[in-house]
Amino acid sequence: MKRFCICLSLVFAALMCFAQNQKPVFEKIGVYSCGKQPKQVIFSPDSKFVVLPLLEDEGFDIFSIEQKKVIKRIEPPEHKKLGFAEGLFVPSKQAFFVSQMTTGNIYEYSYPGFEYRRTIATKGTWSKFIAYNPKYDVLVVSNWVSNDVSVIDFSTGNVKKLIKTKAAPRGMTFIEDDETLVVLSFDGGTIQKFSMKTYELIDSIYIENAAMRHIVTDRAKTKAWISDMYHADVLELNLKTFKIEKKYHVFNNPNTIALLGDRYLCVSCRGPNNKQDYTKRSPVNGKIILIDTAEKKQLCEIPGGNQPTGLALSPNQDMLVFSDFQDAALELYKIKFE
Repeated sequence: MKRFCICLSLVFAALMCFAQNQKPVFEKIGVYSCGKQPKQVIFSPDSKFVVLPLLEDEGFDIFSIEQKKVIKRIEPPEHKKLGFAEGLFVPSKQAFFVSQMTTGNIYEYSYPGFEYRRTIATKGTWSKFIAYNPKYDVLVVSNWVSNDVSVIDFSTGNVKKLIKTKAAPRGMTFIEDDETLVVLSFDGGTIQKFSMKTYELIDSIYIENAAMRHIVTDRAKTKAWISDMYHADVLELNLKTFKIEKKYHVFNNPNTIALLGDRYLCVSCRGPNNKQDYTKRSPVNGKIILIDTAEKKQLCEIPGGNQPTGLALSPNQDMLVFSDFQDAALELYKIKFE
């Protein structure tokens, strides 16, 4: 039995080595229409659907992977006020949440089913990104205009604390066994660490003029990657030392990022701003940049439509989806390793 276990270990090691030598290949499935200004895309936990919160439309769209089309528009209670920004599945609660900037609300729906459950007021202004902490059983929501993060008790929906942050908090993640919250400041150029026990500031990093939007970590929570729209960089952050170790220069306005195979970083780059108004169509279409974080270099590019913004990988990481903000569309790709 011992010899058999050793043989299995050697086979597994060989397979892992082979997989590490393979590179991802992206095969385009199609481009599909959706509602106005899809701000984010989120795969459902079972990979059956992609959910698209719509900034300039009345709710969020449900795109069926099987049918290759939007099959339903969900309209939350105050849908006429538009402004739907970000979404989050919490599988352990069979729940889906979506934020609405114009009301400072988040709305809970069941999943499966997308049946409305409740409205939660964040007590913040211009609410955007949502994250869930299972250890403390709380939701956190970053509030762009009131410069704070709402800590919300999941069971009651009550706001336990408003954590003051630097200007325009956006992306967030939990590290150190969910004991620490990391918050990005878009206008404040700051990465901040807060204790989930005391809500006190632990540490911070300031980068002049930085406009940091989104953060992802590896599975071991030893490193994080952060998109900086102002400098068109992706920052590699050592979470043990809390220091920036590398900067990858990408295309204009890097937005949402996702980590493929704990190695390859997918970055949606919106493209250059319209000179008249950054909210209008870009003069040049955007692209998805793929970075090999092991070899510390850019691997390839995927052409996008006008202003690729939201981006996500399916739970088993065999599909990539991103939204073309100004085209009212999403693009779907199959991923293989060769």
